[in-house]
Amino acid sequence: MSKNLVFSIELPEKGRLDKVLAVALAAHEVAAGFGLSRVRVQALIKEGCVLGADGAAVLDPNHPAQAGELYEVTLPPPVAAEPLAETIPLDIVFEDDDMLVINKPAGLVVHPAAGNWDHTLVNALLGHCGGSLSGIGGVARPGIVHRLDKETSGLMVVAKNDHAHQKLTAQFSDRSLSRVYQTLVWGVMHPLKGEVEGAIGRHPRARQKMAVVPFGGKEALTHYETLEIFSNLVSLASCKLETGRTHQIRVHMAHVGHPVVGDPMYGTRKKIAGTKQDKGIVAVLHDFPRQALHAGEIQFIHPRTGKVMKFKAPLPPDMKALLKRLKSGK
Repeated sequence: MSKNLVFSIELPEKGRLDKVLAVALAAHEVAAGFGLSRVRVQALIKEGCVLGADGAAVLDPNHPAQAGELYEVTLPPPVAAEPLAETIPLDIVFEDDDMLVINKPAGLVVHPAAGNWDHTLVNALLGHCGGSLSGIGGVARPGIVHRLDKETSGLMVVAKNDHAHQKLTAQFSDRSLSRVYQTLVWGVMHPLKGEVEGAIGRHPRARQKMAVVPFGGKEALTHYETLEIFSNLVSLASCKLETGRTHQIRVHMAHVGHPVVGDPMYGTRKKIAGTKQDKGIVAVLHDFPRQALHAGEIQFIHPRTGKVMKFKAPLPPDMKALLKRLKSGK
């Protein structure tokens, strides 16, 4: 089995760490053969593979580096050019020769990427389907028509062939495919039923985040309906996507002041100056380990038969347990 390559490197000049380190690595007799681009160096920094002189990981590619500083760099073993098939249990709601509908659990990454090269949904699909997946998404994303965030649970449709992939993708474009999510959000939305509209693009300062932006974003529309309210502190809501932008529900809910409970990127910790019971409920909500978001319904036209297909997935156990505690007030 390949092992990590660990070595020390001294910076020849000052500047942004990713830029200076890329130059130093290119000149290093051991590292030069790995063809480490600046983008790859940025990924190594973000993955915690670069340690400063104090032994602590430097996680910011923009970190101001000084000439002569010493850094320890770890190069992980190379990953396979194509994802490997793995035996990972799948909750298959529907399957035929053209497609699958999967109920993805929270915590499962959809496709391989930096920090998650294996144990993904793609690895599981390769293990289940072998070579019978659409190649339109490329070798890293075979069969993947759309995605869910790692910590979002629920229904996904996967294409087994290119014909199915093209037909399903077209339904995302013409909005004949619909998805409905259930989520817990902070506070009570007014009105209780409505819509949030706002173009979504990269956050102007925090580039890893999305945001509602005045210019340059893609149109986005989310329909919502409040299903239940708990102590006026948190609401269970249904959200139907009219469009499918990155982090759309999470961004839109945060934009109107009602972020998704447990969302580490767009959420917030609520300070409640209320009753002891209120504080107990808030503590339960703060303890929820992921964004409380579940893709509970999906409807589309079968790519070959033309039949309308509709599937529902119940709330996962963790969200059910959270709702039970909220209803009990404990």
